[in-house]
Amino acid sequence: MPLADRYYMRDAYNPPRMTSRLIVVLILCFVVQSVLLFYGDFNVMNHLALTVDGLRQGKVWQILTFQFLHSCPMPWHVLFNCLGLWFFGRPVEEALGSKRFLWLYFGAGTAGGLLQAFLTLVLPRHFDFPVVGASAGVCGMIAIFCSMYPMQELTTWIYFLPIQIRARFLLMFLTGLSLFGAIVPFDGIAHAAHLGGIALGITYVRWGREIGDWVDRFLPQRKERGLRLRPVENLPRGKWLKRSKPKLELVEDTFVSREVDPILDKIAAKGFESLTEKERKILDEARKRMK
Repeated sequence: MPLADRYYMRDAYNPPRMTSRLIVVLILCFVVQSVLLFYGDFNVMNHLALTVDGLRQGKVWQILTFQFLHSCPMPWHVLFNCLGLWFFGRPVEEALGSKRFLWLYFGAGTAGGLLQAFLTLVLPRHFDFPVVGASAGVCGMIAIFCSMYPMQELTTWIYFLPIQIRARFLLMFLTGLSLFGAIVPFDGIAHAAHLGGIALGITYVRWGREIGDWVDRFLPQRKERGLRLRPVENLPRGKWLKRSKPKLELVEDTFVSREVDPILDKIAAKGFESLTEKERKILDEARKRMK
């Protein structure tokens, strides 16, 4: 059972196809951008990068287009973003599905761009430099992953030394660094854009269900389109799964809290291979009850 079952108890696997396609699109955009700059002496940043001045001129498309551009011709910017999207975007897409993954990715990028423009406008001494990159959307995926799997062990490299860190602490560090950089810019990185993407990701995981219920008050027809699985007892708030056809039933709370929850915690900490034969049978029983 995938680790995402800890939150959704789903019985389907969502292949992360959109993540791979998005990475290909980002690389192709970088190649075209570099070729136009080197051979055509045409800098697309003048028209497609995000700036406060551009928004004032009515170039609202910059909120979307800046997410496909990167610093060029050096490839490190786009490569690091693609790596982050590969390692964090794929498990998020596997857990939430391709459609919701795309909405959240571009939503995080848009939220990051708007926050960057807002802080540049209202805070003194902030320079209106062109903002480009998929970092805001990637940071949104990191925030969603770390919020869903806070105890997941991750490996990072510092000067060629592997360092083990839990996902929750990675998210804390990234949030603190982005917040400081948004208030006191110390380099040429759009930290406020990162912070906006992180904020949207955390908001979705923690309060997504409440926001959906609030929207349902104004759009009651949403409830007729499928079944919403409420989160089981003792799980983080804001997790639900919509189905196009209501084929599933809720798992009994008592069975989940008494039998299934400890097993899912064990999977999150040690992996599926650590389960005993008895524990595997309990998971199979849970799936049968869902069906």
